[in-house]
Amino acid sequence: MLSLYQSNGLVHWTDREIRLREMMQAHFAAEVSAFLTAANPAWDIRRVEAPQLTPRELVSGAYGPEDIFFVERIGENDLQLVLRPETTPSTYAYMTHLLNSHARVKLPLCVWQAGKSFRREQDQVTKHMRLKEFWQMEFQCAFTADTANDYHAASLEPVRAMIEAMVRLPTRIVPSDRLPAYSQTTMDVEVDNGDKWMEVCSISRRTDFPQAARFPTKGGEVREVAVLVLEIAIGLDRCVYSWGAADAR
Repeated sequence: MLSLYQSNGLVHWTDREIRLREMMQAHFAAEVSAFLTAANPAWDIRRVEAPQLTPRELVSGAYGPEDIFFVERIGENDLQLVLRPETTPSTYAYMTHLLNSHARVKLPLCVWQAGKSFRREQDQVTKHMRLKEFWQMEFQCAFTADTANDYHAASLEPVRAMIEAMVRLPTRIVPSDRLPAYSQTTMDVEVDNGDKWMEVCSISRRTDFPQAARFPTKGGEVREVAVLVLEIAIGLDRCVYSWGAADAR
């Protein structure tokens, strides 16, 4: 990982680090698929790639001008676009498209993507990994709120174990120091990289999926059930950085 620009938070990744990130991405995808389907074979698990440019209206209002990069509008009728600060809105858009299509896609449904996100982070030295341009891997796993399975609790140890196996450093699960408005509960996976315990993953039970699940009844009516989302958000850059810290020991 090289800081070649006269700006904090922007790095070049080497060929070896890119291979590591791709290996971790493949491993994490396989492990999450394995523990979801072990808990419930009905899980439908898919991958998507969405544009990094995102309509501003889809991005949470919790992100203000001090947080996100806006794209200049050339004409007054141009759609206001931003560089996405997270992948969630575009994943939700794809999930609702699948559920509302005629493809007979049903819950529980997990859609994941890995790609770059962008935030106006404060300038800090690289070891804090507050990058302005960074790789995220996010799983959005939607299920009906009336399920008997506690997918959030069941995911904590498998996620911690899969990350520890990759970074080769001690890991722990701790309550998040911030609870977003959309989350019932959020737990973090942290890695001891020698300098500090660094958050590399957050696991949340989200309540902000944009539509309810609908089921036809015998009487011809439609029953609606709230949808919850297990979100597993992994900082791939931080995992690669932690692997490098282990390799340097």
